[in-house]
Amino acid sequence: MNCTYCYLPFRKVKNLMPVDIAEAVAGPVNVWAAANPKFEVVWHGGEPLAAGREHLAALMSPFKSVKHSVQTNAALVDDAWCEFLLEHDVHVGVSIDGPEDMNSHRVTLAGHPGFRVTMRGIERLRRNGIPYSAIAVVSDPDPTDAIRFYEFFADLGVTTLGVNVEEEEGVNTGAKAADPVRAAKFWTALADAWRANPVVRLREVQRVLNFAGAVLKGHETAPLPASSPWDALPTVAYDGGVVMLSPELAGFTDARFGDFTTGNVLKDGLDVLVAEAEQRTPWISEFWDGVDSCRATCEYFAFCGGAHPANRYFEHGGRMDGTRTSYCTTSKVALLEGVVRHVREHRR
Repeated sequence: MNCTYCYLPFRKVKNLMPVDIAEAVAGPVNVWAAANPKFEVVWHGGEPLAAGREHLAALMSPFKSVKHSVQTNAALVDDAWCEFLLEHDVHVGVSIDGPEDMNSHRVTLAGHPGFRVTMRGIERLRRNGIPYSAIAVVSDPDPTDAIRFYEFFADLGVTTLGVNVEEEEGVNTGAKAADPVRAAKFWTALADAWRANPVVRLREVQRVLNFAGAVLKGHETAPLPASSPWDALPTVAYDGGVVMLSPELAGFTDARFGDFTTGNVLKDGLDVLVAEAEQRTPWISEFWDGVDSCRATCEYFAFCGGAHPANRYFEHGGRMDGTRTSYCTTSKVALLEGVVRHVREHRR
């Protein structure tokens, strides 16, 4: 695929991860997974199935006691791939943006609409009894589309739906900032559609409900300060480079921060890179400064936790210490306000 909103600068280049990279990653991961039965390794970015079944199996082989997931456009899914996914107990996430008319941004490398190609793969997953989740990018959060959008995924039988409002990020510099009031109405309408037919777990709506539940129970909701343990969320690139916190930064370079990596797994263990991330990665301290600024100035911080690194960087001219971004506005603030409005309306 060659989606018009994609942030990746190198999606037309085929870079295969060597097996020794996976082996290096698996060493510490297997130790972590032994202590956490829910540990997950996600194959994401580009199209993981393009590696082929034999190579992907070789990459997965060093990992023990982990749950593997792939995020795919489903274009390559056939019965042989379905057999592979079942044999390796792989969780499948499919990228598709809703009904055909809402998929105009998802095109093939040849410029043709990608909807039917993805739907063909989805039908094969369904025929083989493979459950799958979905991620959809919404470029125009129009509240009048919300019901039809939701029912499309309900009819497909997806287990979970994640909804990403298009972001200005990476090489996608043409994204238009959504009107926050309209975006909030979209989230309200989407929550309404879910309540009327609650067969799909809506990731974003569930986040708001979980947050509201914690508030009502008097639990701590504010994100931890930078001095507390944090989830590094390491992304390992095909060449072994490790980017913390923000997968969207992988593959980019900056005059101040270099290639954003903390190091390479072929030189230092992933466990070492995670433990020493803040000392090894200059941009992370600048990011924490931005988080502290959000904490001090934004009334939504307890829910949002501060803008993501990539959004800060690309929206604030290469700075990591800026505060609110368009992502915050449409996917955090508008989300919270929209779902709260939905809850209030249904409590009357």
